[in-house]
Amino acid sequence: MNVLVAGGAGFIGSHLCESLLSDGHSVICLDNFYTGRRENVSGLTRQSSFELIEHDLVRPLPRDWQVDAVFNLASPASPVGYLNKPIETAMVNSLGTYHLLKLALTHGARFLQASTSEVYGDPLVHPQAEGYWGNVNPRGPRACYDEGKRFAEALTMDFHRVHGLDVRLVRIFNTYGPRSQADDGRVIPSFVCKALAGEPLPIYGDGQQTRSFCFVADLVRGLKAVMFGDGLAGEVFNLGNPGEFTLLELADLVRELSESTSELQFLPAREDDPTRRRPDISKVTSRLGWRPLVPLPEGLLRTIGWFKGELSPLVGSFAPCFA
Repeated sequence: MNVLVAGGAGFIGSHLCESLLSDGHSVICLDNFYTGRRENVSGLTRQSSFELIEHDLVRPLPRDWQVDAVFNLASPASPVGYLNKPIETAMVNSLGTYHLLKLALTHGARFLQASTSEVYGDPLVHPQAEGYWGNVNPRGPRACYDEGKRFAEALTMDFHRVHGLDVRLVRIFNTYGPRSQADDGRVIPSFVCKALAGEPLPIYGDGQQTRSFCFVADLVRGLKAVMFGDGLAGEVFNLGNPGEFTLLELADLVRELSESTSELQFLPAREDDPTRRRPDISKVTSRLGWRPLVPLPEGLLRTIGWFKGELSPLVGSFAPCFA
């Protein structure tokens, strides 16, 4: 198949491109390199079935690209990224999603919208199942991303209802692994890099807020299962690891696995920071047989090993971490 991956040079997108090529697909990787990195896909550019195109999705797309499937991962996904560029984040999730949907409609392609657990906001239901509508602050500093993704879901479903487009939605919970950016503010890269550098690990609030962490290889398997599964038009699936950890537990595990003596630094809680986050994955497990396979300690060891090779020029320059 000819597959377009928007945001394909990003952390998750680059792993997805690599996996699709291994499966024998031809891949168009689309990125404006705001948060994506050319280095993430530099090893793929020598393959004849891979094409890298720099393009901002807020601008219209050429309609002559022959595509059979479209993965929309194009959005800043870390707080550092979307809080620095809130208007651009809102626009790529609205107008950018529209342009990709129009391309998919032109060619009758399947369309997968990568949404996020952030659409559940600070949830009043735990764990979060796909039928939960969420508890999101539409005027808060994270709304450019939270509400941007909620709008992208709504627009995607409108193309399904009005035009009969075969669309699928996935809500991605915290994902980690090699190629995540040391300075993007997400909690695992920040904890790992600071632990390796011997710097204090920042804990916002009391550290009892929980998250569930999915290794990137597991997440990519889930994305492909949803895209290429039959009879899933209009369906939404949570993708994440249901193992739930407090941020204090995560900090202790990172320090242990990295053999670090870093201390904990307690800081004021952040606005709109969810207190609990864990996916109910019973739907995707029962319908597609997908479940995460990599336990957190194993995934952290693989992530720590990767960052050890990336760290030397970055020590001391890490942004504050967000969960």
